[in-house]
Amino acid sequence: MDQKQKDKSTQQRNEGEGNRTAAREYNEAQQRFVKSGQVDKKAREAAHDIDDKKIRSELEHAEAVGKSHAAKEDPEVKRRY
Repeated sequence: MDQKQKDKSTQQRNEGEGNRTAAREYNEAQQRFVKSGQVDKKAREAAHDIDDKKIRSELEHAEAVGKSHAAKEDPEVKRRY
C-alpha cells in the first residue's frame, strides 16, 4: 500500500447521522472516565460551581447562547435548488 492509499484509509469516512464510530468513541471515553474514579470529585466540583454566583452566571450565559443557536431554523430549509 503506497502512502496515498494509506492516507486515504486513515481518513474518517462520513457515516452520516448515527455515526457509529463517534458513538463508540464517546462510550469508550465515558467508561474510561468512570473507571478513573473521578466521578465523585467532578460532581463535587460541579456542585461548588453552581453555588458560586459568578461561575453560575457564566454557565447560565453559556447555556443561553447554546440554546439560542439551537432555536434558529436551518437556512437550508428555505434554500431553493
